[in-house]
Amino acid sequence: MHLNSQIYEFAASAGAFEGYVYHRSMEDIDLEALSNWVNNLQKAYAYLPDDVRAQVQPACDRTLGRAIQSLKPLLGAQSEIVVKLQFMIAGKLPATPDDFNKDKWFEH
Repeated sequence: MHLNSQIYEFAASAGAFEGYVYHRSMEDIDLEALSNWVNNLQKAYAYLPDDVRAQVQPACDRTLGRAIQSLKPLLGAQSEIVVKLQFMIAGKLPATPDDFNKDKWFEH
């Protein structure tokens, strides 16, 4: 698979994950599916070349960071899912799951 396709698939999965957990309650979440999803995200993230990871890391920090902020109140900061997600974060977590303040590259 071409590297651009791998990047797209990782980003699409990370974005879909964030959307899935955003403002959810425990009754609305399938923990088994969530665990599998996080495992797949980890594998894809690890597969990306180091230079690519470095380039996409700020966006990954924001997207998965908001997902972490959505999950912490539901699962706890030390839950296996949250801890696995933390390994894909290199920078600072967004303050809340609603922290969407960012200039869009395509609006310039």
